[in-house]
Amino acid sequence: MGGRVTRVFRNFNVENRARREIGKEKPTPAPRHRTARLDTMADSPEIKEEVLRKDDRFLTLLKDVYVESRDPPVQVKDGGGEHLPSKQEEKRLTKLGHLEALDVKKVSKGKISLVEALTLLNNHKLQPQIWTAEKIAAEYSLELKDVNSLLEFFIPFTVMEFPKETKKAITSHKPKQLT
Repeated sequence: MGGRVTRVFRNFNVENRARREIGKEKPTPAPRHRTARLDTMADSPEIKEEVLRKDDRFLTLLKDVYVESRDPPVQVKDGGGEHLPSKQEEKRLTKLGHLEALDVKKVSKGKISLVEALTLLNNHKLQPQIWTAEKIAAEYSLELKDVNSLLEFFIPFTVMEFPKETKKAITSHKPKQLT
């Protein structure tokens, strides 16, 4: 209901208001900046004469200038299409176990592959006294602080088997039959 009321007031006397706006005189434009008036001054003969006149002093200075330019030697780009790295990174061969087909063969120093990460985490979990953070850092060319963070925040999954009694209890339960 509120929409009908507002529509009535909005549409009241629309034609008269529109005619009144159209009939108003146009506002006077703002004054132009004086640089815009240079176009009219360019038509004057004094300015044309000044522009076309040659200055002897500038001509003598221009004759004294000698410019010699040489193109830089052209470098031939080979069309191999590969971009060579700007800085050669040291690479190391990965220490792969039985998952050799799933992993990369070379890794930059200071980094490890996914299979290596899982392997070292599992080794540390099973034998923490042998696979210490220092030994892992030396073995995989990593920084000690990175290895400590890796061992602290990433833990591999463990597989747990339930006792047989629990399995029997679960399977002995008969499901309800729908009627």
